[in-house]
Amino acid sequence: MSLKEKLVASYIAFEDHLEDDSPIHDLRSDAIKVFEEKGFPSKKEEAWKYTSLNALLKNDYSIFPNNERNIELKDVRKYFLHDIDTYKLVFVDGVYNSFLSDTTHDSLDVCLLSSALNKPKYKAVIEAYFNKTAVKDSLTSLNTAFAKEGAYIHIPKHKEVEKPIEIINFSTGSEAAMLLQPRNLIVVGENAHVQVIERHQSLNKNQVLTNSVTEIFAEKRAFVDYYKIQNDTDSASLIDSTYISQEQESHCRVHTFSFGGKLIRNNLNFYQKGERCDSTLNGITIIEGKQHVDHNTLVHHIAPNCESHQDYKGIFAESSTGVFNGKIYVEKDAQKLDAFQQNNNILVDDKASINSKPQLEIFADDVRCSHGCTIGQLDEDAMFYLQSRGIGKKEARALLMYAFANNVLESVKIPELKARINKLIATKIGVSLGFEL
Repeated sequence: MSLKEKLVASYIAFEDHLEDDSPIHDLRSDAIKVFEEKGFPSKKEEAWKYTSLNALLKNDYSIFPNNERNIELKDVRKYFLHDIDTYKLVFVDGVYNSFLSDTTHDSLDVCLLSSALNKPKYKAVIEAYFNKTAVKDSLTSLNTAFAKEGAYIHIPKHKEVEKPIEIINFSTGSEAAMLLQPRNLIVVGENAHVQVIERHQSLNKNQVLTNSVTEIFAEKRAFVDYYKIQNDTDSASLIDSTYISQEQESHCRVHTFSFGGKLIRNNLNFYQKGERCDSTLNGITIIEGKQHVDHNTLVHHIAPNCESHQDYKGIFAESSTGVFNGKIYVEKDAQKLDAFQQNNNILVDDKASINSKPQLEIFADDVRCSHGCTIGQLDEDAMFYLQSRGIGKKEARALLMYAFANNVLESVKIPELKARINKLIATKIGVSLGFEL
């Protein structure tokens, strides 16, 4: 039985255990039909031309992993941002872990998606927001069909959240191979501010495939600062689909740091629905071995007088592969906007590769849009200059790579997180930089 057939068959058993009056019952039924019709994406599709899932689909994944292994704080403490107080929502093998979580809060609605789906008081919010931005591609539809657990965050009007919210998904590897499908729904009210840090982390070397979907709704003048930390084991793969809907004068920023994992596919989609929206998409990728990272971005400009800024840096060593497929789509009515997209890459070794495809589709006539892409190696003249000043070759390479990625780090607004990313970069390039941000 193929994985697709196994999932379709498992859905029937899954649906039998759910509440019949669930507000998304019909959405689930429609979603599994979409997945059954389309199946898993292949390289025949333009959006997946450079990323193949064939090797991952050969594993016999457990669809509903047994959550039997208990983990202690000492086992996972290093993955938390422990230099600063945060709200924490922690999931272990797809199940909420109250011991590791800390959701003590005032006037915030932070709970589990399962609670929101099954409690009458959340029904109006679920019906208004759930699955309203997610497109009907096969993997998002698969997640929708099995949507049960994840983070539900609703920030009320005029609320500035005093500390970041961490959403952390651990996989214990209690089974040889497991498929996890977390689903997050985040609604940020008018004039509200929030910072969110998301991480998926395996705790051993067993195979895990995570198909994650996050929907974010930013109301008028809301501010969303979102960070994705991807530094997993070589046996873990992640397909992360994020959909962001912006209303008038909202500001949304997503930083994606991809440092580890077998295969990572990031689908990041922004929809600017109100005037004077501002969107920022930044990313740093540093990988090696046979790792594969694919960034697929979309900024859909619908309203006039908006801005979007994309800046993705990639450093690829050994036989690693990178993909950047970024699209800016400008509707006819989206006049007087400023849209910028840049993708710069360094190939450290001859066998490393990057496939980059920046795209502009513009149907308005009064806009300023630009995109650019560079692929190259470290500057030999700069290397010679640093070495002539007594800096070793290894350290000179590290400094140049750090300088290459540093402008993305400058826009990180959580100092403790910036310091953590700085250390991760130093580890990836194999040198102690000798200074902190």
